[in-house]
This record gives sequence, structure tokens and C-alpha cells, in this order.
Amino acid sequence: MTSGAARDHHGVHGTSVPRHDRAQDTEHGPDQDDLDAPWPRGISRQATMRISDVLRALGTEFPSVSHSKLRFLEEQGLIEPVRTPSGYRQYSQADVERLRFVLTEQRDSYMPLKVIKERLATMDADPDSAEHPAPRLAGVAAPARRRWTAQSVAEAAGVTDEFVQDLARAGLLPASGSTFGSGAVEVARIAGALAEFGIEPRHLRSFRTSADRQVALVDQVVAPLRSQQASAAHGRAASMASDMGELFTRLHAAWVRQGIDDLG
Repeated sequence: MTSGAARDHHGVHGTSVPRHDRAQDTEHGPDQDDLDAPWPRGISRQATMRISDVLRALGTEFPSVSHSKLRFLEEQGLIEPVRTPSGYRQYSQADVERLRFVLTEQRDSYMPLKVIKERLATMDADPDSAEHPAPRLAGVAAPARRRWTAQSVAEAAGVTDEFVQDLARAGLLPASGSTFGSGAVEVARIAGALAEFGIEPRHLRSFRTSADRQVALVDQVVAPLRSQQASAAHGRAASMASDMGELFTRLHAAWVRQGIDDLG
């Protein structure tokens, strides 16, 4: 190897320099390796985090995340942790941000993994896309998920406290004691919009009952996977549940649209 080629792989003192952590060349702009790297760019790709560190970084925001869930997402090609010579997985801060994006899309948008993977591929291919979510350093703990009171739900949804209480009495809001989960705001906002057409909380009970039956059906389908001891079984069950939930939602929307069209 020539001395020039050697300098391409070693620092000034002959020590090896990791490809993704080399400083940018001030004359030639960003390192091409960084430009070719998958999203998120500009965050360390040094694999220094163990799986327990990843679970600690994400656990507050995603309490159900587990070893098996991470392994399942790896099997689906959504992340690629480094393997040590002993076979242990190690993750970088960029890996954790990628995981955070996947878990957020599943939780908040009920997006199937296939669609999430396609969106990640688009983000990987287009570093200048304005649609990229702003990454947060993996080592920074996420804030605890907020619990909502009737008053805070009402303020966020633009409805009255009394209306929120009516929804709660009708069994339409996800509640834990006297507080509500973050999903309560969206339910209250949608129910408030329907109220402008004269549709009251009592009219929506059948919708909630139907949704509960769909959830029970999903649970019946994934229960065999959850009962398995295989490392990726629980992660696969969660992914299947998310995908089926999305399909049920789309099917319901298709039936409603068809019925509305038939009204003429």
C-alpha cells in the first residue's frame, strides 16, 4: 500500500480512524460517508450502547419496549446494530433515534412496519428532505408521558370540562382513575367536532363497543405469539397488532365512505 493510501485510513499518528466519526474536511465539505449514511445524519454512529442502555434511553417514552421488540425490528431490517466478536449487539445514538422514530410512528400513527420501512428508505435517500423529524440525542431521557385532567383535556381539545365529563361517563375516554391518557385529547377533539352536528356522547357508545370488539379480535390472533418464549415473539405480536389495527381502521373508513356515497 502506498503512503498516500495509508493516510486515507489512518490518522497523523498512524492510529485507525472510524469511517463515520472522521472530522469533516474543511476544504472538501462533509465526508461522503456521512452523506451516504442512513437517517439520522450528523449523530454519532459509534456503537457504544448495549441493549440495556437502549432500553433505558427509550423506556420512559415507550414503556412496553423490550429486548424481543428490538430484535424483531432488527429482523425486519429497520436497524442494524453492530455485533461484537462475542456476538453481543451494540447500538449507536443514531440507531436509537431510528428506533425512536419507528416506535413513535407505530404508537401515534398506527403505521404498519412496512410503511415505516418505506418512509425510512425515502428519508435515507433524500438527506435534504424537509419532512425529516428532528432527532433527539439518544442519551437524553425522554419526558414522561403526560397524564391529563378533565380540565387540561378540555383546554387542549377546545371543548368544555362538562363535555369531557360526559365523554368519560359514557366510557369513551381512556382513563386511569381521575386522569386520562394522551389519546383522550384526540377523542375529545373528534367528539367535539361531531357534537356540532348534534351527535352526542351517548350516540358514540356503539363506536367504542365496536372498537373494543376489534381489539379483542386482535388480541385473540396475537395471543399465541405472546405466549411463546422465543426472543422475538413478543415484538412480532406487537407489530402484528399494530398492522391489524391499521387495517381495521382503513376497512371501517372504507365502509363509511361507501355508505355515505350511497346516500346520494
